[in-house]
Amino acid sequence: MMINNEIFGKLIFDYIWSRNEEILFNGKKEDIVLLVAGDEDGKFEEGQYEAYKILKSEWNGIQEKVLSPILKYYKDRREELGYNVQQNAKYPDIQTVNELLNYITLVGIKVPYAGIYGGRSIGLSFDCFWDEENGLGIRLNDESVIEVGFQDIAI
Repeated sequence: MMINNEIFGKLIFDYIWSRNEEILFNGKKEDIVLLVAGDEDGKFEEGQYEAYKILKSEWNGIQEKVLSPILKYYKDRREELGYNVQQNAKYPDIQTVNELLNYITLVGIKVPYAGIYGGRSIGLSFDCFWDEENGLGIRLNDESVIEVGFQDIAI
């Protein structure tokens, strides 16, 4: 089933609504999947519309907001695994957000049901060089990072 939603655009339903789109992430064009939680009837919650519209309007600032928490997560993970002492090619010594951008690729944006985390919720999914199996996920609530972890937290 396919719909053309005035806010989300053309979506296809396959247990979740989705569409492919191209988006700029820190100056680089990325092909991503937009996922929107919803039933087969194609009706979405007002909070989902609000979260997505604000994400789009504040996208440049949000991109900057997510990088420092990702870098902190990476450094913590690297230390937890002992790669700050013993070198590992998959976990290089990344010190800046500019360096970090060479190791992550935005692959998805998820708009969950409204209010699931108490505010405007959005999930961002990334592929990352250091953990190809689990990837990287960010959960935003009211445009602030509330959790960084494996990709599944963004879904």
